[in-house]
Amino acid sequence: MNFSHHETPSQEGSHISIVHSEDIHILATDLDGTFLESVNKEDDPLYRYLHDNPNIILVFNSGRNIELILPLLDDMSIPTPHYIIGDVGASVLDGANLEPVQPLQHDISKRWYKTLDSIADLREQLETLERQDQPQERRLSYYVTSSTIPRELVDELSTRECDVLHSNEIYLDILPKGTSKGSTLEALVEHLGVPKERVIVAGDTLNDLSMYQHGFKGVVLNNAETPLKEAASQIEHAYFSKAPGTHGILEAMHHFGIAEAQEVVEAPAPAYGNADLVMVYHRLPFQEVEEAGKIVRKKHTSPNGILPTLLGFFANGEKGSWVAWSKCESRTPEDFEKHVEVDKERYEHLRVCRVPLTAYDVKIFYEVFSKEAFWLLLHSFHEKAVFNHDHWKHFCEVNRIFAENTAAEAAEGAVVWIHDYNLWMVPGYLRQLRPDVKIAFYHHTPFPSADIFNMLPWRRDIINSLLQCDYVGFHIPQYVDNFVNTVRSNTQIEVNSRKNAAPLFKTYGCAIGVDDYADSFTTELNTVRLGAHPVGINCGYIEQLAASDHVQTLYHKIRDEIGDNKLIVSIERTDYTKGPVDKLKAYEHFLETHPQMRGKINLFMVCTPPAKGMAIYEEITQDIAYHVGLINGRFGSYKWTPIHYVNRVIPFEDVIAYNCAADIGWVTPLRDGLNLVAKEYVAAQHAIGGNGALVLSEFAGAAVELHGAFLANPYDKVDMSNTLMQALEAPEKERISRLQRMSNIIHRYDVNAWGQDFLSSVTESD
Repeated sequence: MNFSHHETPSQEGSHISIVHSEDIHILATDLDGTFLESVNKEDDPLYRYLHDNPNIILVFNSGRNIELILPLLDDMSIPTPHYIIGDVGASVLDGANLEPVQPLQHDISKRWYKTLDSIADLREQLETLERQDQPQERRLSYYVTSSTIPRELVDELSTRECDVLHSNEIYLDILPKGTSKGSTLEALVEHLGVPKERVIVAGDTLNDLSMYQHGFKGVVLNNAETPLKEAASQIEHAYFSKAPGTHGILEAMHHFGIAEAQEVVEAPAPAYGNADLVMVYHRLPFQEVEEAGKIVRKKHTSPNGILPTLLGFFANGEKGSWVAWSKCESRTPEDFEKHVEVDKERYEHLRVCRVPLTAYDVKIFYEVFSKEAFWLLLHSFHEKAVFNHDHWKHFCEVNRIFAENTAAEAAEGAVVWIHDYNLWMVPGYLRQLRPDVKIAFYHHTPFPSADIFNMLPWRRDIINSLLQCDYVGFHIPQYVDNFVNTVRSNTQIEVNSRKNAAPLFKTYGCAIGVDDYADSFTTELNTVRLGAHPVGINCGYIEQLAASDHVQTLYHKIRDEIGDNKLIVSIERTDYTKGPVDKLKAYEHFLETHPQMRGKINLFMVCTPPAKGMAIYEEITQDIAYHVGLINGRFGSYKWTPIHYVNRVIPFEDVIAYNCAADIGWVTPLRDGLNLVAKEYVAAQHAIGGNGALVLSEFAGAAVELHGAFLANPYDKVDMSNTLMQALEAPEKERISRLQRMSNIIHRYDVNAWGQDFLSSVTESD
């Protein structure tokens, strides 16, 4: 709880008592039409006052059930309540931990059991009414109108152990005897030991009348319904505000002397930058290398085609900024060059905003926490995920730093494009700082099903941050639907429209295919648009490499060494998600069940080692080496080695040479967001006019896009073995036909098309 420095809260179980001072006041407010009636919640003066003033105990007093209040607790712009009274007074919870406040809740529950016994003989009559479709605790709530209300039934209920409330000309509530918004608030105030004269209540409908009937000061808002105004006109401590919603509440707080007008200062105007497009990425668009004691910027040697594509958006003179971290000795290094140019000739108005992070920051935020908690869970390896709450705090702190730097870079109304899960919390922080910008987010990973994602202790924080985006993109339709279902499991949404997955994506007959997917939904607070945009590759670059002297020389050398044998190439990172051990077990089964292939095939397997210090991958590295040795020892001879295993990074030119030489590209991750390795194999084969076959995991995102791949179940060694044999024995015409289909796809939707498609989708509503 946010008590002032002179408050001394003590706690026994869930019973909380407060040694209070004269500065402590309670604001108990209804939500709909009252506390949520804000013109601009990111810059609301009442919200800012409550955020900054720990002497106000905030109580949400609503007819909603806790499930419908949860989304408000996650919205960083809305102050978090210290207590929640829900279900028209039938629920009372601690806002910090959402635990029932005892003994208050226990007393209400005892009265509710008496109510149920008292009305048991009337349940058949009640079932003829239309029950509210929202969750309900310790009450029965129905939709009725003044013309449809069953008056005889209501009269009979009034003689039982219950209270009956007909409110807003819409709802009929049956509550425990002596239970209402006002009575529960009175019990909570007594429980906290705060004098009644320090309590102010706020409401807008007759449903809120009971709050004014227990001796509290109250504000009847300008936008309140007439029946409440009429009823409250006879109440001594009721103040009728001139302003509606939050402005009316703040007006009343001034009137009652709870907040002085000068205490509520205008929020400073945001400091706009001049970038119309801001890229927020963990990677700089260049490498920083230390040479002779100085940091030198060099072009990335990695073949990652995304960086030049993103840079390409600034090639036509657009004012832009690229926000990324730079490793430093401290977060506030001396003589630090915060803004640098990328290439003045090619990108005249693009500058890089370097965010100084320490080696420890990067290690905890990215190398340890993001990989151990998020990466594994996103790929459905939840049993290996590690949840460290101290690391989560560090993760949020780094994300906040990114958001602050981004806010300072963006021009008014700019588009901010945030990349990947390690920056999940940036949208939430950024929306508070810059409500004017358009926020787009792209997931470069899979997005798991709701039951897996919801294992994260911080799921609500993450989802709420992503709900601050205007647009969220994923590789394939199923990830979109997984995200929508995850949001739905955490808050109420209404799907506005759906989009057909075909013909761009596979639907039936693919393990992760869907026939359509949501492309827009609305929550209580905003609307989020969605899209499926599989990342492409730079086909032209691969074609250039394939034609180079180095690749051609190595290609012919490989084929000469292989001779008439079939070459299978597998190139991947050392990672559980890539399923290298499962692949080796499938290869072992293949050699067991197809003895005629022994001595006639070779598997060239590259497993790029993880970054140093990532202990989580040590076990799988040992498992790979063990199975390679087992298979080579069992089936190999002095004439033939079944597996050539490489545990190091090989140059991308060599990767292309092996892809050109391979009869089979074997890409079978257990789960993968997309998998560009599969596309690189297709591009290399196309570049040399080859007829190779791609054996691809059903659970790689690329499987939904690449019509023509031989799909295999990586969890089943028998299916993996059979599919490998099918690809090896496929007629040449079939292989060429499949390869051509895939080549057409990756050339039509290359990395540049991906970038243009995503950004145009983000801005199409402008």
